[in-house]
Amino acid sequence: MSEKTMEMENTETKVSEETKKIRRSFIPRVDIFETENSVVVMADMPGVSEETVDITIEKDQLKIKGQVEDFDLPGYEQKYREYAVGNYTRSFTLSDAVNKDEIEATLKNGVLRIDLSKAESAKQRKIIVKAEN
Repeated sequence: MSEKTMEMENTETKVSEETKKIRRSFIPRVDIFETENSVVVMADMPGVSEETVDITIEKDQLKIKGQVEDFDLPGYEQKYREYAVGNYTRSFTLSDAVNKDEIEATLKNGVLRIDLSKAESAKQRKIIVKAEN
């Protein structure tokens, strides 16, 4: 991931193809962790459910999309809003160090967790040094 990816604008406006109305699109904030065997991406996507999140890989691009439904309280007229409703979209370039066939994702409390297994060739190995006589 490049610094440019991490410094992207937080929101932008897009036209949804399904509804043909203007909806806000958010770039979810992420935390990235690395272990010996995997890289873990944690993305904040409040309001997204497992039915409305879509994760795809095309060539070396991991794409995350999440849709949030608008909400209204029946019988109430909204006077003020600080929480903007919109969709989420973010993409990452994956290196050859990631095993693209072993990716898992879970969603809990508005946080999407993507586990990217490392390819065997990318895992750290200990080289044994032998003494010569």
